Amino acid sequence: MANFTAADVKKLRELTGAGMMDCKKALDEAEGSVDKAVEILRVKGQKGVAKRESRNATNGAIVSLIADDKSSGVLLELKCETDFVAKGDKFVAVADAITAHVAKSSPADIEALLASEIEAGKTVQAYVDEANATLGEKIVLERFAQFSDGSVAAYMHRTSPDLPPQVGVLVELDKENAEVAKDVAQHIAAFSPKFLTREEISAETVENERRVAEATAREEGKPEAALSKIVEGRVNGFFKENVLLDQPFAKDNKKSVKKVLDEAGVSLKRFARFRVGV
Repeated sequence: MANFTAADVKKLRELTGAGMMDCKKALDEAEGSVDKAVEILRVKGQKGVAKRESRNATNGAIVSLIADDKSSGVLLELKCETDFVAKGDKFVAVADAITAHVAKSSPADIEALLASEIEAGKTVQAYVDEANATLGEKIVLERFAQFSDGSVAAYMHRTSPDLPPQVGVLVELDKENAEVAKDVAQHIAAFSPKFLTREEISAETVENERRVAEATAREEGKPEAALSKIVEGRVNGFFKENVLLDQPFAKDNKKSVKKVLDEAGVSLKRFARFRVGV
């Protein structure tokens, strides 16, 4: 058996993110050389990338990066298979590096991001594949949002203290108001609206909600004369559930989110909400 120490195993784990037994086997094969063991793990890991394609990546992390002057920000979801990998420093470092790259390069979409160079001669896709190899799990760069046309803020929520944030919200106001940005972002994290305004919802979707509301009311035996009012009430309920500006504000449900923004003299231009695996 090769001569290596517990410190060598620890160093190799820190360098690669690989499991303890894999590190010991690699060091044994490398006759105690940490550098050679890193290469062995990378080669073996790359061989396993294709095999991992069919696996499900349902864990991961949401990360954010806000410019010092609040003029821009990025929200990004990186997925993996297990919470063990998700909470590891190596995985989070990969997510942070890609987020910083997005902030600098402003790719048009996820395809452009994966094709862009994060290091000299290395695309983001290759960088993700390398993480896949070293961490021994399927790693997926799921999505990102980037705002840079107002005052940007983020709210990150941990569902478990030992995991990285599993929910993240990015908001963009027309002008800076840190308190309102934080409050509204926290509201979005809790109530997960799908739209900012009613105008974003297609006419087809609204008409379908109206048909369902009417059919349900008839099935319930509601009187014909009251149908119109009942249907409109239920459609308004749909708006309150799904449209951010229509939702009752989390901190004061007597006010809508729109009223809170209006009272503060700011407008919410857009938002993004990511939850790992959703």
